[in-house]
Amino acid sequence: MDTDGAAPPPAVDSEPFPARAETLLNRTPATPSGVVNRATEIPDVSSNKRARAEDPAMKVMPVDYTKCDVRDLGVVIADMLMELVRINDPLPFQNDKLTRFHSRAPPGISVHDYLNRLIVHATLSAPILLSMVYYIDRLCALYPQFTISSLTVHRFLIASATVAAKGLSDSFWTNSTYARVGGITLKELALLELDFLDKMQWKIVPDPQVLEDYYRSLVERNDGFALSREGSVEKE
Repeated sequence: MDTDGAAPPPAVDSEPFPARAETLLNRTPATPSGVVNRATEIPDVSSNKRARAEDPAMKVMPVDYTKCDVRDLGVVIADMLMELVRINDPLPFQNDKLTRFHSRAPPGISVHDYLNRLIVHATLSAPILLSMVYYIDRLCALYPQFTISSLTVHRFLIASATVAAKGLSDSFWTNSTYARVGGITLKELALLELDFLDKMQWKIVPDPQVLEDYYRSLVERNDGFALSREGSVEKE
């Protein structure tokens, strides 16, 4: 990691988390402030989608997430993030909730375009993208001040992409590359990365089953995508 000459950080825990997939799987009530911190709290649309499963406009995704088009997965994830942003942005801002992930103003690039930029130029794989979704639940559980909004989502994405790439990939880019792709300075990325790892308690490798559960739930809850029926039958 690029830490500008700082003392080396503690070793990252390479042991996977227990299989506990919460995002998009179980709905929980919103916090008293009205903030929706996790995608678990987004209304489930899967029951409505099943009624129109033959819609030709719906894009079919493979059951095996390792075989999916990462750009399609990026759209599904960005849609989920934008739903959280739409829910949380209208709520009054509280100064005591300010975090390192907050920008002074929403960046000029959309969440969809920004995530696609990371996917293409930082070569993010499906496991990395799904781990980034898992990190939302993990981070919010350990760091209550954090929530996904238009002021935090971009910095969360570049920080989580950098951390997930280093934790899950045998090869990854330097921080200089991630900073350039993410549109922030090298020093800012180093600070974001260290803060992210600290808040995550240096545990960044989800269990493979968690990634599979996240993938299925993300696709099932998105109006524009559906899992392949043939793959579902084969798996059963």
